Amino acid sequence: MGAIEGFLQFKRETPKTRDPKERVGDYKEIYQPFSAEQLNHQAARCMDCGVPFCHNGCPLGNVIPEFNEAVYNEEWEQAINILKSTNNFPEFTGRICPAPCEASCVLGINKDPVTIELIEKNIAEKAYELDLIKPSPPEKRTGKQVAIIGSGPAGLAAADQLNQAGHEVTVFEKDNKPGGLLRYGIPDFKLEKWVIDRRIDLMKKEGVIFTCSTEVGFNIKAENILRNFDAVVICTGAGQPRSLRINGDSLKGVHFAMEFLGNQNRVINGELEENPISAKDKHVFVIGGGDTGSDCIGTSNRHGAASITQLELLPKPPKQRNTLNPWPEWPMTLKTSSSHEEGSERMFSILTKEFLGNEEGEVTGLKLVDIEWKENGGRMTFEEIEGTERVAPCDLAFIAIGFSGPTKDGLLEAFGVEAMENTLPKSKNYQSTNSKVFLAGDMRRGQSLVVWAISEGREAAVKVDEFLMGSSSLPQKDESFFQVEEEIAGID
Repeated sequence: MGAIEGFLQFKRETPKTRDPKERVGDYKEIYQPFSAEQLNHQAARCMDCGVPFCHNGCPLGNVIPEFNEAVYNEEWEQAINILKSTNNFPEFTGRICPAPCEASCVLGINKDPVTIELIEKNIAEKAYELDLIKPSPPEKRTGKQVAIIGSGPAGLAAADQLNQAGHEVTVFEKDNKPGGLLRYGIPDFKLEKWVIDRRIDLMKKEGVIFTCSTEVGFNIKAENILRNFDAVVICTGAGQPRSLRINGDSLKGVHFAMEFLGNQNRVINGELEENPISAKDKHVFVIGGGDTGSDCIGTSNRHGAASITQLELLPKPPKQRNTLNPWPEWPMTLKTSSSHEEGSERMFSILTKEFLGNEEGEVTGLKLVDIEWKENGGRMTFEEIEGTERVAPCDLAFIAIGFSGPTKDGLLEAFGVEAMENTLPKSKNYQSTNSKVFLAGDMRRGQSLVVWAISEGREAAVKVDEFLMGSSSLPQKDESFFQVEEEIAGID
């Protein structure tokens, strides 16, 4: 380890953010520079504990104490080699991952955990600066052709791994540019798109072919893909938004979150002149308390909304862990994002009962009621609190309550992939009911994290390589971990 008493000498420190009043005027990333000395102190806090629970917290199994020590010793080539052995895109996860590794950090038992995500980002950026990340095409090609459908984090990870294995990889993307929700979902103030472009350019130089503005099933038929490629990996995400299913949800001004966020990304990217959904001078309600809801708040603030209110069905979480939520579980505590800091009201234990509109079919209000949560036969249920029903004025509402599974567009059926009762496709070891077709990411396991999508893409690549070649030399998790994750995902 680096500094033996680093965790005692230094406190957790993260980069300062730009002033909220300043940053709502642009879509640039919000963080200020972090000095080399500060980063060194943060790496020094890693205890190199006997059992590094952070490994288990990270879906990719990142070798965290080792790269922390390399950063402390300023051994940047070693640090990036350790990191890229498990993670294809640390420049993505170092910016947008909720860092489950930090929730499992042993130091977090009684102190603030190590800033693992921050260190990961800085390893990646330092490696680019020192030209340690550069094109590395495979020495030999196998002659096998693999089609990747979808260029989100799962598709990119699968493509990167299979290309390194020597296969000819073509990525099909329906949008104008690769990246999936990295590009058309996550706001630029969290992930500027030059970060994606830099990686895509690198992958192109390594031999990966990107075919954009091509929707499989429309521009090109599934049977053509199956005929012309030796294997197919579908990584199209869980794009079916979950609906509230209440009266008035079809009124003008009621939108799913991704309609708003994706269009704003397109505006910044120059694909649209203006967002067809404007929050300027409007009373905005965001229904859903997760990251997507937070992103709607940040984007609405940048539009110049008159007011923003976020509604959450669940009770307000505690500020600190309680005895029912011990370490190393994910902390179910109150989280305040950078978007919340920029201005919004947050309301908990609120049920949205109905959208109200005018004669023109435009939303004008929300019928709300306070609820009380109670334990009922081992389950938590809620009851409406009598006398609390009211109507709140609303000009614009965003539904941000997650996704129910893959988009119902006939793609899976076209490839002969059967679905389970929960609408997720059937798979075993990432292989679908069509032996030539493999699945990875949110469309296989359901809505999840970017870091899980990268893990899925890597593991699916191993199974594709085995299918094509009989065995694989690609790195993979041990079989026991793989089996446990299949059970957790509920995949038969």
